[in-house]
Amino acid sequence: MAHDHSHHHHGDSSNIGTAFFLNFGFTIIEIIGGFWTGSIAILSDALHDLGDTLSIGLAWYLQKVSKKKRSPNFTFGYKRFNTLGAIITGLVLVAGSVFILTEAIPALWNPGEPNAKGMIGLAILGVLVNGAAVFRLKKGGDSLNERVITMHLLEDVLGWVAVLIGSIVMYFYDVPWLDPAMSIGITIYILYGVTKNLWDAGKIILQATPDGMAYDKVQLALEQIDGVKDAHHLHLWTLDGQYHLGSAHLVVAASADDGKVESIKSAARRVAHDEFGLEHLTIEVEYNERASTCVEEPAV
Repeated sequence: MAHDHSHHHHGDSSNIGTAFFLNFGFTIIEIIGGFWTGSIAILSDALHDLGDTLSIGLAWYLQKVSKKKRSPNFTFGYKRFNTLGAIITGLVLVAGSVFILTEAIPALWNPGEPNAKGMIGLAILGVLVNGAAVFRLKKGGDSLNERVITMHLLEDVLGWVAVLIGSIVMYFYDVPWLDPAMSIGITIYILYGVTKNLWDAGKIILQATPDGMAYDKVQLALEQIDGVKDAHHLHLWTLDGQYHLGSAHLVVAASADDGKVESIKSAARRVAHDEFGLEHLTIEVEYNERASTCVEEPAV
């Protein structure tokens, strides 16, 4: 079993590495082709692919870093490095998207004459290369990194399909404004996704309650455990959007012996894991007959 597990992780890294080199190589071709054809839409997609290349490179690196055990300097481990990578990538894409918009919007009123035939060739190549990267990832393992990157590359395929359709239209009709219009559309779509990812990353850094987890329901579930009179000082957060943690103070009867307390702790951790997906719950036990005196609002 240990051999299979190691081989699976090796396959994950290999698949991500292949996707990285495919994306990186095509991004260079895309940038050159964008200037050659004079297409702002292709340059916009080149920016997107550059951001994806950075994302894949970080994911490839973090796939290995995430296996490292926690250390005295990183007592929670290295999982949040993934969030750091998402923030860096997001900021790069936002800056590049703003630059593209400043070029594309004025071009609507004064469009150039893009090489539609060259755009068609690049678009076909874009669909094939990104499609091959998606196939490679879907054929391999099923790690979180691979699933996220696969979604990015599927978006790239759809973007190139749009460029292909637009370039075919421009080949037969004199509508040069369609190129900057496609560029604006692609860029706005990218910004929408990037903004959402940055918001999700920000919530992780700010230690917000994990998405889909209701604070009140967790508190109520802990209070319904036999022997628990009250649950307060409840904190819920996530390391990377997938690995969730929590801490809580549980009030028990003053007469509860060590065996009863351990039973309550075990039940609390089981409820937290099975019902709410908490990987770890730190519990502080308080002995008090009157739980009402301990009820507090959630600490900030």
